[in-house]
Amino acid sequence: VVLVQTTHPDPMIVELLLLADAIRDAGARRITAVVPYFGYGRQDKRFLDGEPISAKTIAKHIAVDCNELLTMAIPANPEILRTFPLLTREVSGMPAIGRYMKSAKVDVLLAPDEGALRLAKEASAVAGVPFDFLVKERIDSYTVKIEPKALAVKGKSVGIVDDVISTGGTIATAAQELRAQGARRVIAACVHGLFVGKAEANLKACDEVIATDTVLSPHTKVSVAPEFAAAIRALG
Repeated sequence: VVLVQTTHPDPMIVELLLLADAIRDAGARRITAVVPYFGYGRQDKRFLDGEPISAKTIAKHIAVDCNELLTMAIPANPEILRTFPLLTREVSGMPAIGRYMKSAKVDVLLAPDEGALRLAKEASAVAGVPFDFLVKERIDSYTVKIEPKALAVKGKSVGIVDDVISTGGTIATAAQELRAQGARRVIAACVHGLFVGKAEANLKACDEVIATDTVLSPHTKVSVAPEFAAAIRALG
């Protein structure tokens, strides 16, 4: 049985566990949980003494009844998937974003920091455009600083790709730097669009904002259903 359920907002986690338990009680031999957005994935280590490793905690509960987990873009550290107590595969949303960027005729793709470079590289392979990254310094949870870096973006349409847009602060700062260097158009894209706090105000620095359907929002313009369908078929 393939069980498809998000974990956003929080009550959906309980629904996922209840559904898995009911399916197992009904006699299912194997359950594959498809969780497009894996809540608490950002808490992949103890930042302070006494904190839980929330990503592993949620995975432990899913593993009670599920044999496999398919999920998309654990933001903080994709390597955390290897520590989960069930077979876990990360499905990439970058091909879908790359297709959108190709149709939007962007000239170059950028990652807002070096950590997201692998995402920009993957999307650029589909979009057929070059990629680069910006140098980011995080001041605190809400403030980031983009270090000056010369980019060949003057007069060009530029796409910024990331795994998550939360407050939009990083994207806004990146967009402002690109404008300062003469970018003609800036499109921001993410896999998981949370858009919390002052995100909408921050993102006005961009000409367009797109997100996939892992979390539904007014910016959802890309479906990752084909990516998950392919991953399910590959399970055999």
